[in-house]
Amino acid sequence: MESADGQRGRDGGSLRRSPLNVIMSQIRRKRSFSDRKPLGRFLSRSSSQTGIPEDGEPEAREDKGGQSSGDSERHMGWGGVSVFLQRLGKKSDSRNLRLGHCDLTATDLLELASLLQFLPQLEEVDVSWNELIGGSLAALTSHMQQVSGIRTLRICSCRLNANDVAALGNSLGSVPLLEILDLSWNSGVGGGALQGLLGKLQPVLRELHLVACQLTAADAAVLGGVVAALPRLSLLDVSCNPQLSQEVDAGGFKQLAASLSHATNLTTLRLQACGLTANGIDALGGSLRYLPSVRELDLSCNKQLSGGLSRLTCHLAHVTHLESLDLHLCCLSHSDLEQLIQVLPSLTSLTELDVSSNQEAGGVVRPLVSALPVRQMRRLPLNSCSLNEESFNALALVVPYLRSVDVSWCKVVGGRLSLLLDSLQPSIILELRLSSCDLITDDLHHLAAASRRGFLSSLRVLDLSYNGSVGDEGWSALFSAGGLGSLEDVDVSLRPSSSTRCSAWLPSLLRALPRWAALARLALQRWTVGSEDRRLLDFILRKRSVLLEWDQDGRELRGTEQPEE
Repeated sequence: MESADGQRGRDGGSLRRSPLNVIMSQIRRKRSFSDRKPLGRFLSRSSSQTGIPEDGEPEAREDKGGQSSGDSERHMGWGGVSVFLQRLGKKSDSRNLRLGHCDLTATDLLELASLLQFLPQLEEVDVSWNELIGGSLAALTSHMQQVSGIRTLRICSCRLNANDVAALGNSLGSVPLLEILDLSWNSGVGGGALQGLLGKLQPVLRELHLVACQLTAADAAVLGGVVAALPRLSLLDVSCNPQLSQEVDAGGFKQLAASLSHATNLTTLRLQACGLTANGIDALGGSLRYLPSVRELDLSCNKQLSGGLSRLTCHLAHVTHLESLDLHLCCLSHSDLEQLIQVLPSLTSLTELDVSSNQEAGGVVRPLVSALPVRQMRRLPLNSCSLNEESFNALALVVPYLRSVDVSWCKVVGGRLSLLLDSLQPSIILELRLSSCDLITDDLHHLAAASRRGFLSSLRVLDLSYNGSVGDEGWSALFSAGGLGSLEDVDVSLRPSSSTRCSAWLPSLLRALPRWAALARLALQRWTVGSEDRRLLDFILRKRSVLLEWDQDGRELRGTEQPEE
């Protein structure tokens, strides 16, 4: 029998130990180490998470050798990555690092660089729209060798300067698999900094985006050298660089245009708002005959093309696979449009043609439609084209096949909308834009009837803004009709100078909202309503995370009126 002193000693020892330690000690004496680990995870956290070994674990780790230690280090490093991302409101992803609009600073960039070693599977990095990291990019690019598998790199609108571009260029050899590079909206890339990429980009690059980088004619020459060394390039976007094609005779843009003839895999070429002139388009046209694979050509917003489109159209026939041609807002003359119509029959793969915002286009719709492969057309926007009654009737011939119909700012539509609606096929159209068309109440009754018949069941975008002549009955009929279950974006705003109560038709809209399960945006600018109805609508849409654009306290929240034709 044990002595009383011995018993008291054990009891005293028990008092000095926590109850949890006593229980764990008893359990561990009865369980093997392999059975113990799940219990440890249940009661505390696994040793791999906390870094605190359980009984017997040191020996086990020694048996496994240095490999297990490295695994633990990587696991702890991934924890650091997770903490960093959570602080920025982002979810952890070992393959994609998307940190756009995160207000990153140079200090954040340093921390991110130190964590790259724990992201060996990383394939995409996006640090766009973080203007505070400009001038500090070297902190990140100096560690790029640790993520050599990157395929996509986006650094848009970060106020990059020449030093940043040079640092990026020096690091590109460390990412031999890079396929997509986007440096758009960095004005510091232009003015000579682009030289830092010359000879540095890997031949596997497929997409190069340099939108709004203030590229000059001298940069165009450098870009020509860059493009010539990229045999797999399939997309080049240098839009919104108005100085790019200036001084064509000096050779800058000509050099770029000539280099395109070597990019035989090019499928998308975007030169929107690049200051193209007739001479520039002539230089570009000469290369098109060597680019039969081009499927998308965007030359929009180049107003100086007026009168010189013939220098392009004589080469377009060689682009046999062209699917999309964008010439909107180019001040095209009647002669330009006639030249375009002559070449259209050769473009047998065409599905999208945009000649909108060209006033003269309204007078040639009938021959234009006759020259198109009508049955395969998907987009033919004619907004702001001064349509007349004859051209509006001609448009009805192609409407049955279109996925998008846009005749905004064409007053001839008012009172004649039924002509287009009667041409629709069920469940084909995805977008219907009728902004500022002088629509009347009868037009919306026809729209409601088409909806009831199921012709608009696939419609995602409906723009009826700036049509103040529609009466309350028209709005009520449309919202009560049903058949609009796929809507994602609805705009029924009034002009900025207008203000009208919507109490008469708001109940119909409220009853329709539950049927619009996919709705993401509802614009009701300048409509007024009582406080109770407003609170109800706000509550319904906020609960569904729908963006509501509505005036507040008489002030305009968003949107401005476009100029009349």
